[in-house]
Order: sequence, then structure tokens, then C-alpha cells
Amino acid sequence: MPWFWKPYTSDVTSFIETLKAKRPALEDEQRRGRALLWDRRIDAVAEADFGDAKVAQQPYVYQTRQR
Repeated sequence: MPWFWKPYTSDVTSFIETLKAKRPALEDEQRRGRALLWDRRIDAVAEADFGDAKVAQQPYVYQTRQR
């Protein structure tokens, strides 16, 4: 590597690194927030009921049905 070579870090990467340095508990807060909204058990019975209640969509949505 030449003496003038400097590894590149983008503005976003440097921002995230400084943010993590200022707030060390940030990743734990993100994991807890994710657990609140996304990490949930799926109810298989309710999921099957939703699938059974689904109405099939017609091939072209904006076409009126002919009777």
C-alpha cells in the first residue's frame, strides 16, 4: 500500500460509528424495539383461517365483471 493510501469510510458509516460511540446501549435498544413489534409467535390456526377467508382476485382488477 502506498504511503498516501487512506482507507475510505463513507459519511453514513462514520455517522453510525460516532452514534454508537456516544450511545453504547443503542444496539440493545434496537433489539428490544424489534422484539416488541416483530419477534412474535405466529398462531397457526389464525393463519389458516386468514388463508381460508381470502377472496381470489380477478385477473384484471379494473375490468367490470360481466354477468
